[in-house]
Order: sequence, then structure tokens, then C-alpha cells
Amino acid sequence: MIFKSYLIEQEINKLNKKINLIYGENLGLINELKRLIKEFSKNTKIIRFNEEEILKNNKILLRELSNNSLFEEEKIIFIDQASDKIIGLIQEAEETQFEARIYLFAGVLDKKSKLRNYLEISNSYFVVPCYEDNEATLKKIVLTRLKDFKGVTSQNVNMIVENCSLDRAKLNNELEKILCLFNNKVLDSEKLEQLLNIKSNDNFDKLRDAAFLGNRKNTNKLLSDTILEKEKNILYLNSINKRLGKLLEVHNNHSNIEKAVSNLKPPVFWKDKPNLISQAKVWNQKKIKLMMRDTYNLEIKIKSNSSIDKHILIKKLLIDMCELANAS
Repeated sequence: MIFKSYLIEQEINKLNKKINLIYGENLGLINELKRLIKEFSKNTKIIRFNEEEILKNNKILLRELSNNSLFEEEKIIFIDQASDKIIGLIQEAEETQFEARIYLFAGVLDKKSKLRNYLEISNSYFVVPCYEDNEATLKKIVLTRLKDFKGVTSQNVNMIVENCSLDRAKLNNELEKILCLFNNKVLDSEKLEQLLNIKSNDNFDKLRDAAFLGNRKNTNKLLSDTILEKEKNILYLNSINKRLGKLLEVHNNHSNIEKAVSNLKPPVFWKDKPNLISQAKVWNQKKIKLMMRDTYNLEIKIKSNSSIDKHILIKKLLIDMCELANAS
């Protein structure tokens, strides 16, 4: 049975079947659900394995499931990095009358995944897909965590969310820092910007903006100077797609460009307005849609092929973007 992740976040106690699968690309959300399970199960013994450990010793799981103690009310088993390789052991475990609850945590499982399909079709098990967050979801998290704070303006919320590049794990880290620094529960925009370290985190944005403007010299220089972190390839694509979306929104507004940018909801961070206005003058709807198609195809390629050099593909995309910006 499939459960929506936002429902499970609200009522973690519902995730109580003998076998539960939590999977997807949203590592931040998976970790949050794991934290909530631990919090809800404070008086429960939690045993942790990863799939490799269990596959190396295929008796370890069955032994743990059958090893019940009179002094333990309940037992929970976490299995990280689960994949289709473990399905045989899960089926074998089903045949035993175990009392524990098993939580399987996995990365992306496609529609052909045997593990995912096996658990989805049964009403006896719960499956929770964890898809990537959108801007609205992250803003809701910020507003919830900072509900008792003064100075929580739309500009400050946007600053926090945009700095995290739709990465919930990073957002949670930033919110913890904010809660510690602003212990008087009053947000100050200048101090918040310093805390988020915006200036040192905007290297990719500078590269992206140079490519959008069609500035070949700056794009080539920044391609050489900017270190692209391998775990952030999808975040880089999200940053590009987000800018494409704003540009398309500007052009769908029938007023002049400057007015259209000022009317964007949520408002554009004031420092970014000049860049967006300049880029909107370079990019028309046709160019935007062509680039959206390219970013969509690249995202599929990155997610479906682990052996390709993703850095080279991201850099090629930026070069192609720069050339398209200069096209008539």
C-alpha cells in the first residue's frame, strides 16, 4: 500500500506495518521520517543494519527477528541502502512469526523495482515514496519552524529557501543554525545573510547567470574557476530550471519586463532583480522552451545512468545555454 509522504510526516504513528519501505531521491525527507520514527519509538529497541551486512550474513536478519526478549516491549529494525537484492530475505522473513517492525530505506527505485512492486501491491505493507521537494513545501517548513519568530518576512523566507537549492537536508541544517543564532526569536536580514554565507555559496549562480546572459568570456572563466560538487548535479539543474521558470513567467506577463519582474510572486530577491531583468531581455519564450527541453532530457540521463560523467554534461549544458543566449 502506498502512502503519501506528507501524511506520514503529520502522523508517523500510521507507519506501523511489519514491513515498511521508504525510498526516493529526497534524502532530507527520508532522514526526517527516520528521525520521526525514532522519536515516536523512544522506548523501543532500534537495531540498524545496511543491506550489505545482511547479504554477507543472510542469517543475521532472521536471527534478530526470532530473538525476542521478555524485557523488550517492541523491536524495530532499520535496514539502509535497500535494493532488489534483499527481496529474497524479506520473503523468507515473512514466513516467520516475528513481532518486530522492519523499516527499509532506499534511494531511487524505478517502476520495475521488484522490491517496490512486491510491497506496493500488498495491503499488509506500507510504501512511502519521497519525491523531491518543491519551493512551496520548503517554505511551509520554514514558516512552521520559525512560527514564533518576529521578522519572518517573505524576503527572508525566500532567502533561506533559495540558499538551499530545494535540498531539505541543507534546509534543516540552516534552520538549526538560525534557531541557535537568533535565540531572541527576532530575525535580522543582514545577520541572516551573513549566517547563510550567501556570498561564498553563490559561485554556481554567477556561472549560471553568465551563461544566461550569453557572456562567453565570463562563462569560460567561471567554468574553469568554479568547483562543481558531484552530489549537487541535480541541484545545479534545479537552479537552472528555476531561473528558466521565472523567465517564462516574466514573458507570460504582458506588461514590460521591469514591471513583470517586480510583479513576480514570490518576489525576487532584490540583489537578483538586475540579473533577471537583463536575462529576460536576452531570452524569449522559444529559447526558454528549447532550454527547458534540454534540461529535462539531461536530468533523465543523469538519474538513469550512473556511469556517465555528470560534471562534463552540466558544463556542456552551460556552454550550450551561453550559445543559445547569443543566437538570434
